[in-house]
Amino acid sequence: MAVADVFDIEKKKVAQVELNDAVFGAEVNEAVVYDVVKMQMAARRSGTSSTKTRSDVRGGGKKPWRQKGTGRARAGTTRSPIWRGGGIVFGPHPRDYSFSVPKKVRKKALISVLSMKLKEEKMVILRDFPMEKISTKAFKNVVDLFGFKKVLFVLDIKNEVLLKSSQNIRNIKMIRSEGINVYDVLNCEHLVLLEPSVKKIEGALLA
Repeated sequence: MAVADVFDIEKKKVAQVELNDAVFGAEVNEAVVYDVVKMQMAARRSGTSSTKTRSDVRGGGKKPWRQKGTGRARAGTTRSPIWRGGGIVFGPHPRDYSFSVPKKVRKKALISVLSMKLKEEKMVILRDFPMEKISTKAFKNVVDLFGFKKVLFVLDIKNEVLLKSSQNIRNIKMIRSEGINVYDVLNCEHLVLLEPSVKKIEGALLA
């Protein structure tokens, strides 16, 4: 098993923790990572784009001119797609872009990105993050001490003090261990895990 250092919020090494190689030491599978990120991005699409066909555009009930004898092309309505102000042919309509991939694939992709962060030395494990009261300044001091620029914090339990202390700082995101996902891990430069969340993540991915 791999061994990782555990730090306190003063960036002092306080312990070491064993990491399961099946979760943090696996081979990176780029194909499944791509599939899962594509799935997550598709699910975020609103799918509200809409256009009007010739039957939806108001007006056009009267035939513009008689069928024969004018020398002009036949026309039955001014709302035809070839007329200005007419309907749209094959335009977008509200739809659901989401799709699903198997649970095993999602787990494999998450294992891949977690292993990648560890190999790249972009993963930090904190013993805890004690804060008695909400303080953006105190939270930012810790972030600056570690040199984090774009970071994802993974907590083991809900912590309103940490959440509210971090919400006004750019490029900081906090999630619970149950909500860790491929896109968020890839989208951050550093991944910070509170020590109790490590075992929760391992337990969920190896179940």
